[in-house]
Amino acid sequence: MIKNKPLIYVSSVYLITGLYSLLYLKIPYSTSNFISVMVTSFYMFIPFLCSIFLSKFVYKESVKANINLYFKWTPWYIAAILIPLILAYLSFIIALLIPGVSVDPEMSDLMNRFSKTLNEIQLQKAKEQSEYMKRIFKTEYYYFIIGFINAVIFGSSVNAIFGFGEEAGWRGFLLNALKEKGFYKASLITGTIWGVWHLPLVIQGHNYGKYHIAGIFMMTIWTILLSPLFTYIVHKTGSVIAAAIMHGVLNASPGISIVYLKGGNEITTGITGISGMIALIIINLLIFIYDKYFDENKVINKTI
Repeated sequence: MIKNKPLIYVSSVYLITGLYSLLYLKIPYSTSNFISVMVTSFYMFIPFLCSIFLSKFVYKESVKANINLYFKWTPWYIAAILIPLILAYLSFIIALLIPGVSVDPEMSDLMNRFSKTLNEIQLQKAKEQSEYMKRIFKTEYYYFIIGFINAVIFGSSVNAIFGFGEEAGWRGFLLNALKEKGFYKASLITGTIWGVWHLPLVIQGHNYGKYHIAGIFMMTIWTILLSPLFTYIVHKTGSVIAAAIMHGVLNASPGISIVYLKGGNEITTGITGISGMIALIIINLLIFIYDKYFDENKVINKTI
């Protein structure tokens, strides 16, 4: 039996990821190219595939047990949906405290980004669609409503399938292998590995645009701050499915945090920027307080 499951797992994931990332030499990362989007979507399943291989062929253990693939209803599944949304709205509010950032109901920054990828006819249609939605919802801030609906419906269904590709590894196999480390140490290790794993994407512009090098560090700090929330949800539900749902909603909600902002950049605003990190610190603190003073079934304070 090969010892040190966390090290073997991480080495396997990083090796396969490195080889898979060679595809980007032929198909550069892009959110507007369908083939590239598919390449990135399957990138998310590498942690899951490594979990299956190591469980079945190396450790001869149950895949289901190793990745916490169980389901029993609990209200914490609702929390798994709401936490990323709270993060998005809170990030928006915090961003407004940053000098040079203001509310922009006309979404001019977003339209400027569209102008770089859409032709004039497509851009005009986008503007007309925006005006139409304002009339339907009777508010200039209609995307706060649409974004919420989209994140809940698509985030917890379609997106959750791809989120499962990652979470079966991070909050499944790896977290199980680190369970003796305690809540925060396991979360720190998992969050760090999770963040660095994004390197091939971040250096191509994922989440942080032109800030490639700074983005690598920002991404890792962000995932470290996110990790305790995912660990907590898995402990509360006893299932990686909740983490997959949370991941899916998280990936569906970034637009909420930036759509009505003017000013700032990928480093300062958005759920992956400084405003998002401050929001994560606040949410982590609130969950710690809840666990310590209000929850009888403690997760954090039982394992510190």
